[in-house]
Formats: sequence, C-alpha cells, structure tokens
Amino acid sequence: MLLTNNIYRLIGLVLIISTTVFLICASIVYGYTETSWKMAIQAFTNFDGSNEHLVLTTVRLPRALIAAAVGSSLAISGVLMQTLTKNPLASPSIFGVNAGAGFAVVIALTVFSVTSLQAYTWIAFLGAAVAAISVYVIGSVGREGLTPMKLTLAGAAMSAMFASFTQGFLVINETALDQVLFWLAGSVQGRKLEYLYNVLPYLAFGWLLALLIASKMNIFAMGEDVARGLGLRTGTIKVLAAIVVILLAGGAVAIAGPIGFIGIVIPHFARAVVGTDHRWVIPYSAFMGACLLLVADISARYVIMPQEVPVGVMTAIIGTPFFVYIARRGFNGS
Repeated sequence: MLLTNNIYRLIGLVLIISTTVFLICASIVYGYTETSWKMAIQAFTNFDGSNEHLVLTTVRLPRALIAAAVGSSLAISGVLMQTLTKNPLASPSIFGVNAGAGFAVVIALTVFSVTSLQAYTWIAFLGAAVAAISVYVIGSVGREGLTPMKLTLAGAAMSAMFASFTQGFLVINETALDQVLFWLAGSVQGRKLEYLYNVLPYLAFGWLLALLIASKMNIFAMGEDVARGLGLRTGTIKVLAAIVVILLAGGAVAIAGPIGFIGIVIPHFARAVVGTDHRWVIPYSAFMGACLLLVADISARYVIMPQEVPVGVMTAIIGTPFFVYIARRGFNGS
C-alpha cells in the first residue's frame, strides 16, 4: 500500500512539474506584444533581433523564470513556517519578512536616494533577513525559549512596526511613494535575469536544505516533547528551518517585493493531495507555488491591458477565498 501511494505521488509530482514547465512556456508566449509558440521557438533557436524576439528573450523569459523561483520559494517558506509555529495561517508576512524588506527599500530611497532596482534587490534581501532574525531572537527570549505562540506574536508585532514606519516615511516623501509603490504591491514585471542570479545561490541552498530536513520536520510536527523523546535535536531543526525561511522568503521578497497568500494557501493544497509527509509536501508545494504565481502573472497582463496589474494583487484575488476558508476552518477547530 505504501509503495502504491508513493507511485501515485511520484506520478502526481511529474504531472505538476510538467504543468510548471508548460506555464513557464505560456508565460513566455502570451502578453501585450503579440507572439506565437512558433515565434518563441524561433527566438531561441534562430534569433533575428526583431522586437518580438527581444521581448521573448530579454523580457518574458526572465519574468517567467523569476515567477517560478519566487512562487516555489514562498510556498516552501510557508510549509516550514506553518510546521514551526503550528499556525495554519503562518506565512512570510507573519514572520515579518515582507514588512522588513519593504521598510529597508523605503529607507534606502528616502534617506540615501537609491534608485537602482538591482540595489533594491540586495537592500530588500538584507531587510528581510534582519527582520526574520529579529523575530526569531525576540521569540526566543524568556525562560520557555522559542514557542509557536511567541514566534507568531513577535512576527505580528515586528510586521506592524515595520509597516507603520514604512507608511510614515512614504507620507513624508511623496516622490519615494511613486517610485516604490509598484514594488511594494509585489511584481515580477521588468525584472532581469541578473536579479535572479544575485540571489539564486541563496535560493538553491534553501531549496536543498528544505529537502534535507524534510524527514526531521515530520518528527517535529508530532510535537516538541515527542520529537525530543525520539532523539531529535529540536533546537537545531528550528534554527535550520529558520535559515531556510530567511533565505527563501528573503530572496523572493528581494526580487519581486512582498507577494502574499502563496505561502499561506499552497501548503494546504499540497497536504490535501499528498498528506503530511514533508518529503512530499515540500516538492509538491514548490511546484504548486510556481504554478500559482505563473498563472497570476499571466492573468495580470490581461486584466486592464495594455497596462498591467501587479502580480501581488492577482495572488490576493486568487488567494483570498482560500485564505477565508482556511481561517474559518482553523477558527472552528475542524
């Protein structure tokens, strides 16, 4: 029975990977500039320098790859955060990552007059990492050490603080508001591959580390007392999981801004399909997260064409009904 279940899970994983590849290709083909699948193939096999080929290779390809990487990273972060905090609504926003990254970018713009999108990438990554580490440290203070409730409260408090500071600085500097507002809404538009290259080593390490600790997360999910009784070093697992969250959520926010709902919704979809085994939940979540963000990004191009809706707005539209369902189910204890 176990072997049969694993075979079905493997087949499902192959299907979701195939869907991700198809959506990456669709993201390259479809948009405001009219192109076709044949033209896309020619752009990569027989590049002629035309405007269409330039759009396909230098605009849409980076955008598609970045959307897939960001969606995967946010989803994996959500899986680990929900297991760590025992909170079904845990996400990078609860951990303070989004708010910390946004605040860092606004400070760089208003105080230091930084205008480079590439500089935003590193500044946002630094702000996200500092925020996440701060939440982890604050949540660990006290005789009981780190607890799910303390971590959640610390994250909520830090998020509120960073969000308030961000709004305050933007009110003071309206020019900064115009420049950073699109980034704060969450977007993969206009990103270049070099931005992904900047954080790809951190993302790749985070993906690998998440897979390596997957079996340990299964034991941790049973409860810390049970996990300790089985010989698991829970403190080490918490630190490793927190490192993964910092790398993946921080890197994703650094590239695309604070995109919400993926880290909340996707882990629940993955568990509904493959159960609670993190060895399957993590890879399923990674590709489901990529699919969701790719679908949201493609949809964002057509809502108010020729203009575009920030992809963070589309994920909110798609994710809100599921968020309400999860919240109601958690509240009712079912």
